[in-house]
Amino acid sequence: MASLDWETIRYPVLLTLSVSALSTFVATVFGVLGAYTLSKAEFFGKELVDSILTLPLVLPPTVLGYYLLVLLGNKGIVGSFISDHFHFSVLFHWSGAVIASVLVSFPLVYRSARAALDDVDSDLEDTAKTLGKGNFAIFWEILLPLSWRGILAGAMLAYARGMGEFGATLMIAGNIPERTQTLSLAIYDAVQSGNDAVAFNLVVLTSILSVIILTASTKLFKKSHW
Repeated sequence: MASLDWETIRYPVLLTLSVSALSTFVATVFGVLGAYTLSKAEFFGKELVDSILTLPLVLPPTVLGYYLLVLLGNKGIVGSFISDHFHFSVLFHWSGAVIASVLVSFPLVYRSARAALDDVDSDLEDTAKTLGKGNFAIFWEILLPLSWRGILAGAMLAYARGMGEFGATLMIAGNIPERTQTLSLAIYDAVQSGNDAVAFNLVVLTSILSVIILTASTKLFKKSHW
């Protein structure tokens, strides 16, 4: 392995770790809320909503990137509002990378949280209700403590997925060195420019981090089903 040139890879590494951490936090919050809602609520079209929330897992990243451009572009419904009222655009900005990572990693948290919440014995909830516990108390005191391992495993998978996000990030945030260039984009840029040493270092570093995260999440997921 060629020696690591920290000055060359510093920004992509730090940006990727930061973007993945922020996107994982957002995806976890909304993923758990979505999982809890669909796990407990019964309404017409529930299966359709579940499919839509899981859809980013199977859609090509470029399709997701296109949706983000339509929604958040300067002429998009949300993007034009933000531009007109706040004079800000997520296009070619690191926040666009965060949004892209949230979109692609959300289903991983949602599916893991949904499975973990569904595994909790419903008799515990019924007993808590007879004791006068409200829905929030039941969630916070019973469901969350019993399902946190599964939720954390999903969050770790989401973090790893956010680290590897490429297509949607490229379309909405671009590949701008020292601004929006994440690890995956830096690898692509290094390969395109023929800088094999940098590409090799980044690939190995990304692979090591991903293996560590996946191994830890697998152990947590197994423990959550004991």
